[in-house]
Amino acid sequence: MAAMTNFNALIAKLCPDGVEFRKIKDVYTRLRGTPITAEKMKQIDNPDGDVRIFAGGKTVINAYEEDIPNANITRVPAVLVQSRGVIDAIFYDEPFTFKNEMWAYTIESKASVKYLYYVIKNNIQHFRDAASGMGSLPQISLKVTEDFPIPFPPLYIQQEIVRILDNFTELTAELTAELTARKKQYEYYRDELFGRDYDGMLKRAEEKNIQIVAMEEIGNFTRGKRFVRNDIREEGVPCIHYGDLYTHYGVSAEKTKCFLDEDLSKKMRFAQRGDVVIVQAGENDMDIGIGVAWMGNEDVAVHDACYIFKHNINPKYISHYLRTSIYHLQIKKYVSIGKICAINAQGIGKALIPIPPLEEQASIVAILDRFDTLCTDITSGIPAEIEARRKQYEYYRDKLLTFKEASS
Repeated sequence: MAAMTNFNALIAKLCPDGVEFRKIKDVYTRLRGTPITAEKMKQIDNPDGDVRIFAGGKTVINAYEEDIPNANITRVPAVLVQSRGVIDAIFYDEPFTFKNEMWAYTIESKASVKYLYYVIKNNIQHFRDAASGMGSLPQISLKVTEDFPIPFPPLYIQQEIVRILDNFTELTAELTAELTARKKQYEYYRDELFGRDYDGMLKRAEEKNIQIVAMEEIGNFTRGKRFVRNDIREEGVPCIHYGDLYTHYGVSAEKTKCFLDEDLSKKMRFAQRGDVVIVQAGENDMDIGIGVAWMGNEDVAVHDACYIFKHNINPKYISHYLRTSIYHLQIKKYVSIGKICAINAQGIGKALIPIPPLEEQASIVAILDRFDTLCTDITSGIPAEIEARRKQYEYYRDKLLTFKEASS
């Protein structure tokens, strides 16, 4: 990377004897937040508000300044230290405040503020390791950041570091925006091909002389057998745990991420190649009923919060359909809402699905698979490019922020 070569030459010129290391508290001004309760935040939350409020964890709201009691608003670029629950750092340069269990740092130069942000992010594992549990939540004390020594090169070098790392960040943001657009495009064409709503599905089926049948008419459902996370091994008989259906797998899968030992596997029920494994339980109703077409050559043990759907349709066609709006609209009334959401096989079986000829099923699958690969494939799609950029960013961040300490 040419920028790295130029940067090294700059260091050799401006810092031939190394860089001074200084404690954060000796360089930056610490800012205090606002005493505000979670209940009050709920009351004043307004998406149009002119001030952002950061709370513990990932809680963030907007509010109008006049609605914030005892408001202590930061109006300069600053680095917010999230000190409890989620241990992290945020750079923010619009008016904001934060719960007073956290703190922030600023300095006159915006580049130096952003530089501190990158230094903290590069050392975030140090701060997470320093977190001591308070109940179930990790927490760091003020002293952990105040006394943390950071390399503090001349301002011009800080500006160069920020410029280079910002470029990486912008590239990743552009790719992320493109991924979001592609996902919307995929969802649009998927719903267009199956029917956006019930009337749309019927109209499309009539125009193309396509039969519409209930899921229960084209196959049968078998519930998996129970096993728990502690039963899972790194090798053995392949298995699918229900939680992985909406976090790990896509439309289809040929390999699993987990296994069971042979003795336990003898009690299991298995999906075979071409079966669709459909999740029966989840945290919300949009997780319910999605499926993955099992395309592996080896049978796979299936968790009891899933159904094994055997059929004579293109398995990927069914799996794509199980992600459509029209399908979820149909099964919604059969979903039981509680601590977790669940549906029985009878409910899924009532959903109507258009069944075109096998050639058209294959054509629809080919179109949607291209979108799915682009949106989800970690080896060749946009996610793979985002991951490559992330690793590249972290590599150069570490290189740019590693300095020889000047001798005192």
